[in-house]
Amino acid sequence: MKLSIVIPCYNEKDTIKDIVAAVKASPVEDKEIIIVDDCSTDGTTALLKSEIEGNVHKVLYHEVNQGKGAALRTGFRHATGDLVVVQDADLEYDPNEYPLLMDPILKNKADVVFGSRFMGGQPHRVAFFWHMIGNRFLTLLSNVFTNINLTDMETCYKMFRREVIQSIEIEEERFGFEPEITAKVARQNCRIYEVGISYYGRTYAEGKKIGMRDGFRAIYAILKYNLGA
Repeated sequence: MKLSIVIPCYNEKDTIKDIVAAVKASPVEDKEIIIVDDCSTDGTTALLKSEIEGNVHKVLYHEVNQGKGAALRTGFRHATGDLVVVQDADLEYDPNEYPLLMDPILKNKADVVFGSRFMGGQPHRVAFFWHMIGNRFLTLLSNVFTNINLTDMETCYKMFRREVIQSIEIEEERFGFEPEITAKVARQNCRIYEVGISYYGRTYAEGKKIGMRDGFRAIYAILKYNLGA
């Protein structure tokens, strides 16, 4: 099966080359790499054009910064693989674990697979306590409304059958994508699995971008896309 890897990218000049190399070296032979540059301002765009464009399948550019959700919407629209996975442009998630996510789909047990940072069994960087509490709270709140028992709704690693993700209209522009897509795949009665993954989280000094504002937006998105507001 062909795997499309969609990489939303905003101001990641220090890591984009490394993540592309890691994705290319991942143990999936048939893959398509799609990068969406969300109007970076730190030199990422120039680096993509000068050194990376020729080494991946597609690089798409937003003329104005719109957010992660908007970048994913663009990337998903251009995906041609049988499966589609989200890959952040930082180095927090390991592309060597794509086969873990693919396995339930290849066995025809799942339509969507979430990579959980909280299921255990894989290395996990010890970082922010309150960030972890926030993630668990948002996951719990999402589960209350979707009636599914995820352990990590906010994870980056979400893999979909292409026909599933391309059938869904993504409305959220930023990190509200996570609860939105969770609500929508649950509402479609997709077969959803979780697998344990490793996590090498960044600090804010190292470039982490998600903040309190995104947490409040996630709460709003949980209510909006589950209650139909």
